[in-house]
This record gives sequence, C-alpha cells and structure tokens, in this order.
Amino acid sequence: MITARTVDRLTHFEANGLPVVSAYLAHPKEEPARERGPHSRVSALLHDLRQRADDETLSRDARLSLRGDIDRIEDAASATRWRRGAVALFSCSRSGLFELLELPRPVRDRIVVDRTPWTRPMLALLEESHRACVVVLDKATARLWEYYQRELVELDSVRDPILRKHNYAGWGGYDEKHVSDKAAELAKKHYRRVADLLEDVVRSGAYDAVVVGGHPEEFSHFVDQLPDQVRSRVAGDFAVDLRTVTIGEIKQAADKIMERYERDAERRLVEDVLGTAAAGGMATVGVEPSLWAGSVAAIERLLVEDDATMAGVVCEQCGWLGLSGDVCPVSGDGTRQSPDVVGELAESVIDNSGSVNHVLADTPLRGQTLAAALRFPLPPDPTQRG
Repeated sequence: MITARTVDRLTHFEANGLPVVSAYLAHPKEEPARERGPHSRVSALLHDLRQRADDETLSRDARLSLRGDIDRIEDAASATRWRRGAVALFSCSRSGLFELLELPRPVRDRIVVDRTPWTRPMLALLEESHRACVVVLDKATARLWEYYQRELVELDSVRDPILRKHNYAGWGGYDEKHVSDKAAELAKKHYRRVADLLEDVVRSGAYDAVVVGGHPEEFSHFVDQLPDQVRSRVAGDFAVDLRTVTIGEIKQAADKIMERYERDAERRLVEDVLGTAAAGGMATVGVEPSLWAGSVAAIERLLVEDDATMAGVVCEQCGWLGLSGDVCPVSGDGTRQSPDVVGELAESVIDNSGSVNHVLADTPLRGQTLAAALRFPLPPDPTQRG
C-alpha cells in the first residue's frame, strides 16, 4: 500500500545532479495474474533509455547511473510476481536509490527520466482512493472491514441473540405472532447496535463512505436505524449471505461500488469548478491560465485530466511555470526545461497547501486538461501583455 509519507520521501530524494528513472508498468488484462513480468513490454520501454545511456553529452557518472538503472529494472521485472494492478520502480543507481512499489490499479506504462522521482501517478492514486467502512450483516451478526486502495482489513464483528421460531412451533397462532414480533424486535436492536458502531466509525473522520452488504429485504430495516450523518455516507449496497460469502466476493463488490463512488465524486468536482469559472467566479480553466495560477500560488484545488503530461519550462528563482520560453517573464532569470510541467504544477500546488485531483471520469475536462479553484483573483499574466 502506498502512503503520503512514501510519496513525500521519494519527492524529496536528492540525486546530486544525477538522472532518476521512474518506471510505471501495468499488468495487462490479457495476461494471467500468476505470470511473471511482461519482459517484451519492459524491453520496449527501455529502448529510448538505452540510447540515452549512450549519449556522450551526459556526464560519465550519469551514463553509468542510467546503465545501472536499466539492469535493475530488467532484473526486477523478471523477479516480480505480476499481480493485477501495476508496479512503480524508482532508480538512481549511482545515488543508491532503488524502490519497487505495488499499485492498486493499472496505470499507463511509462518511463520518465528527471532530476527527482516522478511520483504524480502515485499521488493521483492516493487522491482518488477514498477510505470506506464495509459492513456485511444479517439479523443477528455483522462484520466490519476497512476498505482502502482495494484492500480489506477487518475492523470488528458483532453477534446478538436471535429467536429461532422452530423452538416455539405448535403454540398456536397467537404465540406464533408473539414470537415473530419478538424476533423482529431482537433484529431491530441488532441493527441499532451496528448503526451505533458505524456512527462511531464515521465520527472518527477516517472514512469517506460506507458500503453495506446483506439480504436485500433487510437493507431498508438496517438503513432506517442509521443516523443522518451515516446514511449520507452510504455509497452503495450489495446482496450477499453473510454465512457463505467469501472475502474475495466482498472485495469485488466493494471495488465496483467504490469505483462508481470515486468517478461520481470527480464529476461533481469538475462540474463545480467549471460552473464557477463560467459564472466569472474564482476558478480558471485551461493549461496556460492554470499554470499562471500555480505560479502565483493562487490554486486551492487543481483538477488534472487523468495522468496528462506535457513539456514546459520552470523558473527556479520565482516558481513561474510556462509551456515555453528561455527567460522567465516575471523575474528575468533563465528557465529550466521540464518533461512534465503539469507534474511540476501539481507539486507546487501541494507545497502551497492546495489539493490536486486527477480526474479519470469522462467529463468536460477532457478538452481542457487543467482547471482550478482559486484562493484569490489572478493578477494579470505577464505573458499576455499586448
């Protein structure tokens, strides 16, 4: 499981001027999960890197470091048991960096060489991974799990008394109704107890959503017992029998519900920011306006289309970000070429206490790449003068 601490540690890795190789390799759907790493795809991805490792314009240390990185990535791909999802590999052999991390879902195959590890795909996964509490229950039993990054960890279980009607068979219609009412009362108390437990879980602030599993006819009885704060967090439900369901089936159902929940959340974010921009409010849409907003630390929330990248330039002195230009229009200093100025923007937003959301859902952001909610109105963009 990747964490914010992992991303932060990699982002601040000091390579002492040497190139850092970041490789993202997805497990293809057509290959069985038990197979070893896809050697042919790794070899194709490393083709350009091999050419770069022979580039005489690089220093000797840089070339040797890249050659070591190539060997490490090939060895890791051969030794790694490939599972559904993806792996991220970071290497700078001459500075002592090599790290392999498993990712919860596939990402685009890519190798990036830069001054620091390219962590934006991992950052996107962290942002889209909502933490949910999954509860599966029947009339007398409940089990709770934490769901995060497509993994389940059991939190708690509840077992309450149940009145079995066959023990009272033959007592006549009146007694049968009395027993039925008593059984319903016990079930209601059980649902209330589970609801109280869920309320404590939600109030902890650790969970974004609740997923409920069980018999469909019991959902409404259980949901009726939920406080408004918990009911509003229910992302979906699924039908299972707690006595026979497997952990794998629960995880599969939670995956589907949370995937839908996350895409819906992205659509709402895009609709809100684009609507604010259209009304002339504090939001901006498009690549260049968003880069300027990031240059002046005006971004409260940045929206990025999936894992879009583009080349650009950065001013190390003042933090200006642009698509081109040898000289910074703000400070007058020289600029640095960046293979991914969108990534530079995302890091700048986070450094200035903003948030970044990568949007996988199909939204109007597809045609704009970037949009942002702003903290304050933007000053004039110096590249637009005249």
